[in-house]
Amino acid sequence: MDDRETLELARNLVRINSVNPKLVSGAPGEEQIALFIQSFLDRHGVASEMVEAEPGRPNVVARLPGAEDGPSLLLCCHMDTVSAESMAEPFEARVENGRLYGRGAHDVKGGLAAMLAATVILAKDPQQGGEIVAAAVVDEEYLSSGTEALVGSVQADAAVVFEPSDLKILVAHKGFAWFRIDTRGVAAHGSRPAEGVDAIAHMGRVLVALEALDHKLRSVPPHPRLGTPSVHASLIEGGRELSSYPDRCRLQIERRTIPGELESEISSELNELLRRLSEEDPRFQAEYELRFARQPYELSTSHALPQAMARAVERATRRSVEFGGLTAWTDSALLAAAAIPSVIFGPGGAGLHGLEEYVHVQDIFDCRDVLVELAREYCRRGH
Repeated sequence: MDDRETLELARNLVRINSVNPKLVSGAPGEEQIALFIQSFLDRHGVASEMVEAEPGRPNVVARLPGAEDGPSLLLCCHMDTVSAESMAEPFEARVENGRLYGRGAHDVKGGLAAMLAATVILAKDPQQGGEIVAAAVVDEEYLSSGTEALVGSVQADAAVVFEPSDLKILVAHKGFAWFRIDTRGVAAHGSRPAEGVDAIAHMGRVLVALEALDHKLRSVPPHPRLGTPSVHASLIEGGRELSSYPDRCRLQIERRTIPGELESEISSELNELLRRLSEEDPRFQAEYELRFARQPYELSTSHALPQAMARAVERATRRSVEFGGLTAWTDSALLAAAAIPSVIFGPGGAGLHGLEEYVHVQDIFDCRDVLVELAREYCRRGH
C-alpha cells in the first residue's frame, strides 16, 4: 500500500467511533471498526477471523502462514479509544499541516493503520519466512480483555505492541495495583462526640501515611527507563449526613510499580502501614483489598527482537535509534506472561486522551515501513 492509501485507511479508522463502553456507558465499542477491518483485509486478499473477547466485542485476527521452522511474529494493536466528550469534531479525521486529527488518531489508530497496511504488503511477499499474526484487539483502555483472550489462542516467538512511542523502541513499562481501603467508625449524633468515632478523620491518618509512603518510594534510585514507583489517592467517599459521626469511609488508591516489585510485597507494604496506625490508636479500624493489578514489563535491549527492530528503524527511516520505556501500562505484560517477548512501538503525535489529539502522518508511513522491514528480517528462516 502506498502513502495515499495508508493515510485514507487511517482516516477511515478515526472516523469510526470506537469509544470503550466500559469507560462511557452506551458507547458503541469495537464491533463496527472490527467489521471495517475485516472488510478491508478481505478486499486485499488477507483472510481473517473475528473472535469475541466479550459479547459484541470481537478481536480481528489475520494470519499470514509461513515456514514451520521460521520465527513467528505477532502484531497487536487495540481498536478502542477513551471518551470523545467535549472534543470538537472527534471523528472528522481532519488532515492539516502533516497531522491527522481526531479521537484515537494518536492512541492508537495511526499505529493500527500502519499495522494493517504492513500486513497487506507482507501478504504479497513470498519471502516472509515464519508466520505473521496481525491482531486488532478490544478493551485495552480498560482491562485488556481482548489481549487476554488473544493469548489463549495465539502463540508467537515475539510481538510488537502498538502504542504512541514517537517511533522510539520501548522495552519497559510500569505496572499498577488498585487497592480499596475502608476505615470503620461508630455512628452517633453530631452533638455527642463521646459516643461517635469519626471514620473520615481516621482515613485522614491513612492519607497522611500514604503521602509519606509516596515520598519514600520516590526517593529510591530510579529505574533507568521508568523512574520511581509511586502511590496516590484516587477516589474517596464517606459519611451519611452532616449531623452524624461517619461510621464508614472508603478510599481507592493506585500504586504504580516498576520491574522487580512483587504483588505480595506491595500488599505487605499497605498491611504494615495500617498495622502501625492501629498500634497508635486502638480505636483505629481499617481493612484493605487488592482489587486489580497488572505487572510491569522489561525486555533487555540485547534481545534479538529489539535488535532486529533497531535495524528495521534505521533501514526504513534513516533516523538514529532510541530505546526507552513507558510509564503507563501496556498489553506487553500480558504477552510476557504468555512467554511472548515484545517491544512497544508506534507513531508520534500529541493530545493523548486530551481534547485535541493528532498523529504525525509521516510517522504512520514510517511505522508501516519499519514493520515490513522487521518482519522480513525477523521471520526469515534461520533467524
